[in-house]
Order: sequence, then structure tokens, then C-alpha cells
Amino acid sequence: MCGLSGEIRFKTGEAASTVAVQAMCDRLAPRGPDGHGLFAHGRVAFGHRRLKIIDLSEASQQPMVDAALGLAIVFNGCIYNHRDLREELVGLGYRFFSEGDTEVLIKAYHAWGPDFVKRLNGMFAFAIFERDSGRVVLGRDRLGIKPLYLADIPGGLRFASTLPALVASGGIDTDVDPVALHHYMSFHAVVPAPYTILKGVRKLPPATVMIVEPDGTRREHSYWSLTFGPQSGDEGRSFADWRELVLETLTRAVRRRLVADVPVGVLLSGGLDSSLITALLAENGQSGLKTFSIGFETVGDERGDEFQYSDIVAKHFGTDHHRIFVDSARALPELTDCVRAMSEPMVSHDNIGFFLLSQEVAKQVKVVQSGQGADEVFGGYHWYPPLLASRDAVGDYARVFFDRDQAEMAEALDPRLVGEDHSRRWLEQRFAMPGADRPVDKALRLDTTVMLVDDPVKRVDNMTMAAGLEARVPFLDHELVELAARIPAEMKLPEGGKYVLKEAARRVVPAAVIDRPKGYFPVPALKYLRGPFLERVRDVLNAPSARERSLFRRAYLDRLLADPESHITPLRGSKLWQVALLEFWFQEQGL
Repeated sequence: MCGLSGEIRFKTGEAASTVAVQAMCDRLAPRGPDGHGLFAHGRVAFGHRRLKIIDLSEASQQPMVDAALGLAIVFNGCIYNHRDLREELVGLGYRFFSEGDTEVLIKAYHAWGPDFVKRLNGMFAFAIFERDSGRVVLGRDRLGIKPLYLADIPGGLRFASTLPALVASGGIDTDVDPVALHHYMSFHAVVPAPYTILKGVRKLPPATVMIVEPDGTRREHSYWSLTFGPQSGDEGRSFADWRELVLETLTRAVRRRLVADVPVGVLLSGGLDSSLITALLAENGQSGLKTFSIGFETVGDERGDEFQYSDIVAKHFGTDHHRIFVDSARALPELTDCVRAMSEPMVSHDNIGFFLLSQEVAKQVKVVQSGQGADEVFGGYHWYPPLLASRDAVGDYARVFFDRDQAEMAEALDPRLVGEDHSRRWLEQRFAMPGADRPVDKALRLDTTVMLVDDPVKRVDNMTMAAGLEARVPFLDHELVELAARIPAEMKLPEGGKYVLKEAARRVVPAAVIDRPKGYFPVPALKYLRGPFLERVRDVLNAPSARERSLFRRAYLDRLLADPESHITPLRGSKLWQVALLEFWFQEQGL
């Protein structure tokens, strides 16, 4: 788990800028506090910040160069099956000088070419340089757990693990992208790849390999897609069969994510998903397991913690449990650093929760497992059941998920930024793609491969890595995701959703946790903006830079500011916080 950066120049004889690459590395320092390095070879330069998780020796330092094979690499992530791949490569005659997964990637690429990614089980983003051809190959894992941002510059291309790192390199177009802004304002702050909120920055889509030739010619291809519906042999499976397969596959995913040369803890929210991860680790002999929960004070009748449930799990499995309570008086000043840590503006209230939790957890462990992804993969959200009988998949999904329709968009945005209904058109195109025929499956696929990537997963990556903490997400193991896509929706959606997962969990998790009302990571102070939080929002929106940027109509902002608690999105978010967070992010990035 680390941060990577690089620059490629396309003109013969023109050297890549190590100054720009170093500037990106400096901005990535929190992601890799344990080491750093630069590599330059003519028109290509790579930079890296390292968090030591696997092979703690300097033999796995990056950028890594294998002179015999003529390859150099920078890599962010973890390959859980690296030992199996190493064994296979040794059988092919390869010899290794380190014990880590980075060198496995170099050898695997040399042995199998760009399709080597299909053999990987893990989370990853990488850049590989071929010395003899001058080619650079960029890649990203199937579910986009690890980020990779791109920026075209005159005569070249830069890339980095975060958008702010690219901005730090200089010369990036930082104007607002109107299409991305439309997505942000309607799709609950999700901006699908390849867009970002900045015109000059794009992101490599998940499950994609991009090959960049020396002259700048690029070609990219997707090496994985998610198909819904039964496969051969599934027709006769009973509910009990699916339940056992889910538990077996999830157990394997959790075990895989123990691969490390340092201890692995768990972010235990008290919900089903993280409780199940904790249970499976304990059931499989993990002793001295450290678990961590965070809570805030209650606002009105909205409880700010779920300690009562996390305590049940911690006590049941005898974990070394840590309760972290955060007073809002601390959350407000920390909010600035939290926003600064965002690669892109992310509106979810629990960003500050994950940020503060990660700061504390990183004092005790370097790696944690987390429960993100279960709701998308196993159908845990309220908008899925109505889609079972939908005759208008696009309309029904947009009605329960989108924060604003096009009419409100015209009220909210400055006229120069309104444009077409980009988000609705994008949704129509995604739902029309083959591989998911039923409306509910179209929604599940979109949420798993897009919404999950650019909301919960990005949120966890950004907030944990800001503290030099690696988060692993077993519910996004691609084999588990593929299995869930084969299970009929009718076995996932009953009783509030995730039914087959809940029934599998009964083997190992206390019933009080499984049968509780559905919760979420609560941060009431950012949903119900009052007192100093509301004043901070007002200051952000009235700042000279906000007025000069003029993203929003003043009348719309005044309406939200006058009564923020009456303007809540279908997903229970504050519309005022959404617009303020965007401007807050621009200001904290120095834009």
C-alpha cells in the first residue's frame, strides 16, 4: 500500500521532469511514510512513497528495477496470491531477489504480458516501463479499490495515486468540468470514470489496462466485467447451497487479506458486515485481534454511535477492542484536514468519521479489514426491492437515488454550467449495457462497479491512507462479487436486504447483531447543520474565492442556508453540505 507517480514525455530526446515527479511524491507522503524513491530513464520518470506491509526489507523498495528483464515498476496495493504466483514463476525459471509482491508483478508481466492482471487477486494500481521498447503500461484492479489519476500535459502524460498530487506537479487545467459537476450534484457526489471534477484530470477506469507507446499513442482495454444471472450448473442450487457458498467464499476472501508481515486489525462498526469479518477471523484462529469503533454524540433523536452492537461482537469473540469517542468540538477543526485528504470531493457524512478513526487506529496497526461493499454486492439498500417489478428501470432508479432532477439543477447551478441532463443520459447508457437483464440487476451492477468505486471505496482509501493505514475490503474480492451476481435477487432482497448474507452469518455472528435495525456510520452534525458547523459552511460559501468561482446561483444557496434541515436528499444527505463541501474542497486544494 503506497502512493505512486510518474511522467512520460513523447518527444525523442526530451527528459521527463523529476522535479514534477518529486512534487507529486511530496504530496503523496502520508500514503507512504516508510520510504520513498525516484527512477528516471530519459523520457520516463517514476516516483514512489512506501508503506511497508509485505517484505519489510529494502529489497522491496520502489521504484523497483529489474535490469535483467529491462523493466521498472511502481505499484500501489497488495497482491494476495503473490506467493502462489511466485511459485509458478519459479517453475518457469524466474529467480527472485525479494520476498514481496512488487517483484512478482515484474516477473508476471514479463512472463504473461499485459494479460497478467487476470491472474491477480488483490487491489492494485501500477505503472510498468519497458526499457527496450519505451512502452509504459498502466493498470488498475477490477473493482477500482486502488486509484490512478491521469493528466495530459503539453507533449506528455502524468499520473499519480491522487488528484491533488497531480495538481501539485503544476501546469494542470483546474477549471471545473461541467459534466463531472452534473454527476456530482445528481449522483450523490459520484463522478464516474474517466471524469473528475477538474477538466485537466481523468482517472483510469477500474479493470482497465492502458498501454502508452513512446509517441504518445494509447490504447486501453477492460480485462474484466461483471455478468448477472445464473451460470451453467447454478439452476439446481437451493437457498441453502447459495448460503454455504457465500460463507465459504467470504471466509476465503477474509483469509486472503491476512497476507502481511505486520498485524491486521478490523474496523468494527457494529453492523453485520464488519461483525462478520471479525467473526470469521476469530473462527479461523486469529488471536489478539484488535478491533476499533468510533462514535459521535447524539443530535436530536439521531444516535451518533453504535457501540452497543460493536461491544457485543468484541465481547463475544474476545477481541482487543478500542472505543473511540469524538466530540463534535474536535470534529469541526479536524474537518479541514479531512477535506484536504480527499482526492475528489466526497459528500458522505462519514468521511470525518473514517478520517478520525484512521488517525487513532494507525497508532496501533498498519493494516485493517473493513466491511465496505456488502450493501452493493448483496443488495442491502432500500431502492433495490422496488426495482424487482420495475417497468422503467432508469426512471425508478433515478427517482430514489439522484439528489436532484434537471429542473432543480437549473435552479442550483450558474447558467453557464447547467447544460444537458448528463447524468440521466449516462444512466441510460449504463443500464443498456449487456450482462444484466433485470432492472434490479442493472442497479446492483451499476452500484457495485461505479457507485461503490467512487464513493465508499474511495472514501475509505483516502481517509485511511491519509494516516498511512492500509484498508482491505474482503467484500470486494472479485470471486465473491462474481458469486453474488449469480445469486437470484429474490434471495438477496428479503427482510431489509442482504438476506442470503445474513443467513450465512447466523453460523458465526450473534443474532442480536444480525436482527438489529439497519444502521450506517452516523455523523449527525454533518446531516443536521447547526451552530459552529453551520457557521463554517456559511463562511465557506461566502468566501471571495467561492463568489469568484460562482458555481451556484446565489438565490439557491440562500434558500439552503435559510433552512438547511428541510433540504435533505433521497439518500438522507444534506443538500447544503453537498454544495458547501465542493467549494470547501476547492479552497483546501488551493484552487
